[in-house]
Amino acid sequence: VDTAHKEGFERTHGLDWWDTREKGYEEDSGVHGGGYDARRGRRTDRIEEDIEPSFDGPYTSHSGRAIVAPVCQVGVTETCQWSATWNRAAPSTMLTDEERREEVTHFMKVVDAFRQYGPNAISANTRRRRDWYRIPKEDRELLENIGWKTRLDTVDDLILENAKVLNRIVDNPAIFMDDEELLLAEDGKVIIESAQETRANVSPGVEHEHHRQAHSEVHHYHEDEQTAPNHSHSHSHSPSELSHSHHEPKKRQVSPVDIDKVRSTLKQFVRDWSEEGRIERDQCYKPMIEALLNHFPDESTRKTRRVSIPGAGLARLGWEVAFLGFETQCNEFSHYMLLPSYYVLNETKHVNQHTIYPFIHSLSNIVGSESLLRGISFPDILPSSLPPGSNFSMVAGDFEQLFGVKEHPEEDEAGKWDAVMTCFFIDTAKNIVNYLRVIHRILAPGGVWINCGPLLWHWENTDDISIEVSLEEVKALATQVGFEIKFLVTERSLAE
Repeated sequence: VDTAHKEGFERTHGLDWWDTREKGYEEDSGVHGGGYDARRGRRTDRIEEDIEPSFDGPYTSHSGRAIVAPVCQVGVTETCQWSATWNRAAPSTMLTDEERREEVTHFMKVVDAFRQYGPNAISANTRRRRDWYRIPKEDRELLENIGWKTRLDTVDDLILENAKVLNRIVDNPAIFMDDEELLLAEDGKVIIESAQETRANVSPGVEHEHHRQAHSEVHHYHEDEQTAPNHSHSHSHSPSELSHSHHEPKKRQVSPVDIDKVRSTLKQFVRDWSEEGRIERDQCYKPMIEALLNHFPDESTRKTRRVSIPGAGLARLGWEVAFLGFETQCNEFSHYMLLPSYYVLNETKHVNQHTIYPFIHSLSNIVGSESLLRGISFPDILPSSLPPGSNFSMVAGDFEQLFGVKEHPEEDEAGKWDAVMTCFFIDTAKNIVNYLRVIHRILAPGGVWINCGPLLWHWENTDDISIEVSLEEVKALATQVGFEIKFLVTERSLAE
């Protein structure tokens, strides 16, 4: 096991609650929320009660089932193409209509979280404006003299820029569902029309291939969703600029936790697909890739070496490994990662195509406005620039279910992988022993597990099972499972 233990990546779990924006907002200490009536195009005084959802972390499953797996297969096509539909499980494992409706509903709630980022972020910024009116007039004048209020207007404009990108990411969720699931969705008619529009306008030369999952026993999963209010905005922008859809599908209310996950997605773009994220990538991805190359130094055999990357996020590590010639499969559980990774791999056509502003959501602990308002462009490299014949795929679902023991031997992954690379992943385990066992069993003889990341156990202090162990205990458990530890790099040894 080549293990690097570092704390290079920031994990963001803080919530920025939100309110509404209205120019000329009069002092009103009794207002705690508000909304935007999209039908009338004006502010409403309806107050929504805050709902405190339980935060399950980024790799949760409300139902305990894994999602069916779309596959991104990179080869001779111009861009990396995922499956244009959810892959079907074997008939014996099919869900009931009610279960499938539930799964589709929760998937669409994740889509709505992306769509409602704009209204929610504008509302959070308006809360600051409300507080400005609550302080003495002479204090307001001082703040206005230093440009504080003008900065809020700039933040609003940048929120709209973020919203444009996020809306593009979820512009056509129909590609992740088959016709039956579309009909089960509440706004199935709208999605079907959108899908038909998209199919009619597919660019020539770009093929959307359909792949069947190699595992016949693949299950569904969804994210836990909650509720949050609407929005208000005093610019002349129409509501569709904030939450866009060609056919205006029915909106579902989302929670601050959902919006926080979307904001975290913006920061994931920085880390994985921007020039600014190179330093962080080099801290974690680079030593992992070096360990892989040290273990498999013969370049001529790379195409026969299969590498699995669980918890792949936006798939940059997987892309880098595939670029080197290895057959690479990423595995991801969260829709908040699957939707944007699909977009960046398939829909970006040139370098630095999009600019986002991921740091505008909190005004605390900043030196000046420059760092707060700076834009980040992505992707820093074109995903479709993989060498011809590259074998790069993405499978969605729960790691333990996808790679666990299967009833039929031909479906089992035991001994089929030459390397497993886990970056900021193993602390998502409820039972780390089983994670280690699954990783060991899917590795071929002579295979290698390469790990990097902290042990910030995601399920600690929750009602779910959570086995928290130290680094020394992880090493001891790995040895008992059957690994031989080749070398270990920790933050302490790096400092020494």
